[in-house]
Amino acid sequence: MSTNRLYLIVGVLIIAVFILLFYLVLGGIGGGDSERVELEFWGVFDEPFAFEETIRSFRRLYPNINIRYVPFPFEEYEKAVVDALAAGRGPDIWMIQSSWLPKHKDKLSPLPQDNEDLNYKLFNFQQDFVDVVQNDLVDNGQIYALPLYVDTLALYYNKDLFNSAGIAQAPKTWNEFNETVQALTKIDDKGNIETAGAAIGLARNVNRSTDILMLLMMQSGVEMVRKETKEATFADSIGFQPVGETALEYYTDFTNPLKSVYTWNNNLFYSIDAFVTERTAMMFNYSHQIQVIKSKAPRLNFDVALMPQVQGASTRVDYANYFATAVSAASENKEAAWKFLTYLGSREGSLPYLRKSLRPTARRDLIDSQKTDPDLGVFATQTLSAKSWYQVDPSAIEQIFADMIENVAFRRNTVAEAIRAAEDRVTILMQRQPIR
Repeated sequence: MSTNRLYLIVGVLIIAVFILLFYLVLGGIGGGDSERVELEFWGVFDEPFAFEETIRSFRRLYPNINIRYVPFPFEEYEKAVVDALAAGRGPDIWMIQSSWLPKHKDKLSPLPQDNEDLNYKLFNFQQDFVDVVQNDLVDNGQIYALPLYVDTLALYYNKDLFNSAGIAQAPKTWNEFNETVQALTKIDDKGNIETAGAAIGLARNVNRSTDILMLLMMQSGVEMVRKETKEATFADSIGFQPVGETALEYYTDFTNPLKSVYTWNNNLFYSIDAFVTERTAMMFNYSHQIQVIKSKAPRLNFDVALMPQVQGASTRVDYANYFATAVSAASENKEAAWKFLTYLGSREGSLPYLRKSLRPTARRDLIDSQKTDPDLGVFATQTLSAKSWYQVDPSAIEQIFADMIENVAFRRNTVAEAIRAAEDRVTILMQRQPIR
């Protein structure tokens, strides 16, 4: 063999070794796994641009992990996920609504507690997130999901209608709310409601009606369910007072023509449309409706205020509803998926998402920075007092509460009959739930 040929072979071998070492080092950045991983992430309400910056930052740490986000319409989302997982082709990561854990826990893989390679230093679940997420996303000490944000019900009000009626401030208590409703409601001589003081009292034409009623019950001190005995308890008396019945009666009084607070009926527009067209002065809703209203009615002069509370209550109670990210139990890339979610849940990972999505933070260390935001300030403040309750099947329970409201509003049942029937139906749901 000639000397030149020998030098050529040695040179090729040296180059090959350097190339091999280069890829080994590159693959070792961010966790030492050189195998390329593709993660599919399914979600709802958020478009891909909300996650793009966070994904880019994450990939600088873990260049071997790629994330593809797929948005779904809300109406199709839950069924699409369940069907896909059942067929063995579901996502690695998917969003769960804050009350879905009891229903879907068997489809989720909890955060591993013994894997030192995950980003545990990026967050401390109990210290970094507001209290409600610990109630919703943790079971038997295991973390099943990380919150993207925490949203709460708040009071939307038309400033022009308030100004015309000489009302300077939004009501802070339900007693003040009653007075404001009476001052703003306009009824013609034929009994038709020309302008509603507030969209409240029915179920099907009031957006998030069941959440409003659930909040009224919880503010009154109602214990909604007992998990240990698998029974609903929202019809039970507290200190010989039927507080659940009182909350239901209060809610439906706004549709009763014989009551002084009568302001709503079945002939009015859907609550959001009524608010946008100035047919109602107030409605209750979550933060994402701000952008919806601005797009539908750019000139509407409205604002958002803290949710009214019970007169004399020592602590605030607000109602939480939000989405969190979880790892599928069927995923073949659970460790990589949790690497991304722990990064997304960190301060560094969540900031770009919150800026793009315009949502109230779930992280305590970001609340103060959002309190001065003209749109999100109210919602950021309420995250600290947000509450929830254990729902074994949220969609079924929403239907039960809607039926309860309208059975009272349309005089099909008395308040006592309606709430007891609803309680029995929720108890049956709970007792049918398999032990997990």
